Amino acid sequence: MATVGFIGSGMIGSTVARLAVAAGHAVVLSNSRGPDTLKELTSELGPMARAATAEEAAGAGDLVVVAIPLLAYHSVPVQPLVGKAVVDANNYYPPRDAHIADLDSGQLTSSGLLQYHLRESSVIKAFNNIYYRHLASLARPAGAGDRSYLPIAGDNTQPKATVTTFLDTIGYGAVDAGPLAESWRQQPGEPVYGTPYGPYEDPRGRPAGEGTIRAALAAATR
Repeated sequence: MATVGFIGSGMIGSTVARLAVAAGHAVVLSNSRGPDTLKELTSELGPMARAATAEEAAGAGDLVVVAIPLLAYHSVPVQPLVGKAVVDANNYYPPRDAHIADLDSGQLTSSGLLQYHLRESSVIKAFNNIYYRHLASLARPAGAGDRSYLPIAGDNTQPKATVTTFLDTIGYGAVDAGPLAESWRQQPGEPVYGTPYGPYEDPRGRPAGEGTIRAALAAATR
């Protein structure tokens, strides 16, 4: 099993970490406030989890999940992530992140912005389109008739395969949404964002199969 590093341990980060530990992966968690603030979470997750700095989590992970506010992307350590697959779970919300001209114009996607920062890593967009409670409740084993799928986008085949395998272990299928430039199809406001998995008011959500996710991606418009 892999060691998964986390830069950001909020709602999405901690949910992915719980699924990862349940699947037998070790996790190394970090946040902007320091390892001491993660004692409760690591205690809950047990001996397969430990807290660290962002630099340490980035260095320890075979695969690293970035789940922080987009405006903090410059804080993601560069050198420890060279050559690694980096899962970008971030979203661009202008009221929170302030306006970023290259994103507003469509010249870059939010994941493209992170890729520009991490030039020697392979950024894969995933986990950004699903409510964290649905992510926790909809995980199913491979072969289950009600298994849900998540879209992933990225430029390199092998890192995509790595992320696809990881998703499979934690209970999800993957739909290849194309290169990172196409990751706008997963962004807030597009059909695949949130809606396929049911309303936020229902914490259980509803399963969204491969066909549902492919159709939602195809229906995206700019």
